[in-house]
Amino acid sequence: MGFATIAIHSGQEPDPTTGAVTVPIYQTSTYAQEGLGKHKGYEYARTQNPTRHALERNIAALEGGQYGFAFASGMAAIDATLRLVKAGEHVIVSDNTYGGTARLFTRVLANYNLEFDFVDTSEALNVEAAFKPNTKMVFIETPTNPVMILTDLREVSEVAHRAGALVVCDNTFMSPYLQRPIEFGVDVVVHSTTKYLNGHSDGVGGVVVLNNEDDAAWIGFIQNSAGAILSPFDSWLVMRGTKTLALRMEQHDKSGRAVAAFLEEHPKVKKVYYPGSASHPQHALAKRQQRGFGGMVAFDVGSLSVARIVLESVKLCTLAESLGGVETLVSHPATMTHASVDTEKRERLGITDGLVRISVGLEDTDDIIADLDQALNRS
Repeated sequence: MGFATIAIHSGQEPDPTTGAVTVPIYQTSTYAQEGLGKHKGYEYARTQNPTRHALERNIAALEGGQYGFAFASGMAAIDATLRLVKAGEHVIVSDNTYGGTARLFTRVLANYNLEFDFVDTSEALNVEAAFKPNTKMVFIETPTNPVMILTDLREVSEVAHRAGALVVCDNTFMSPYLQRPIEFGVDVVVHSTTKYLNGHSDGVGGVVVLNNEDDAAWIGFIQNSAGAILSPFDSWLVMRGTKTLALRMEQHDKSGRAVAAFLEEHPKVKKVYYPGSASHPQHALAKRQQRGFGGMVAFDVGSLSVARIVLESVKLCTLAESLGGVETLVSHPATMTHASVDTEKRERLGITDGLVRISVGLEDTDDIIADLDQALNRS
């Protein structure tokens, strides 16, 4: 079946009781049992919920995985994934990872005898050189947030697997419509469902997808034991979003390309970060492992003062954190998404005070460009 068909139908069979074509919101904390040890597969809602289960099946199918587990946030999903690593073991991480991920790793999990090294994973040789005898996981983002650095999924997976390590990919920026990491050898895929999978800026969640049965059993055990589950209503909202994922991502991609092209020609813009641009140093890799380039664009205007004028002058675009919604969102990574990253590292990675990130939405493309143009011209 094609992607759009899977998105609409996988895990979303008509309700057997009523025939409802949309999976119901099973808003219940517990389930009646027929007798001791006799139930219908559901005992307690933290452990099992039909709405959440339907979503988990749906996203697993979209990513080409066998098992899916939905969590209360993207960070909860990442935290659960790191439970595949034990105390005393080592994790290699993309150095330009989301600020919240870096914060979890360095300020929380490092306190429990997990070791992290942040590496430029755009070169597989860097990853290989960073391996230690106790390395058990490589955690990558591709493209990275916000300067859009790519990692060759196949090359890094081969390097990691030769050393017996798992590969985890945060696929939030691309969605499974534009990139399916498991097809390139990645073991575990994580998403913030808050973003493109939901797509409407009205719910927070996360998901883990994988194929290994033993690892899946452990993630499921963590999901139940720690209890950071996605609620039935939020599960339903994400399923509402995945039904239109293919259509939405096509438009995000189309408008993202147009906005990036406009910014590259604008005299007030110093640099544009977008894998779909021929000027991007990894454009060829993006064409190989992505179905498209998406709606995430970053650009540098040279200084905080200019960035402030641009961000406070937009009228159609919305100044806000997050991404992947139907509306165009603009943000300032240095003071918003990556504020927890120290200044020296931000500067080294290109997350300057003049960097602006855009999540290109689904408004008419010309209107988005016109709004950015008038804001830039005020600077």
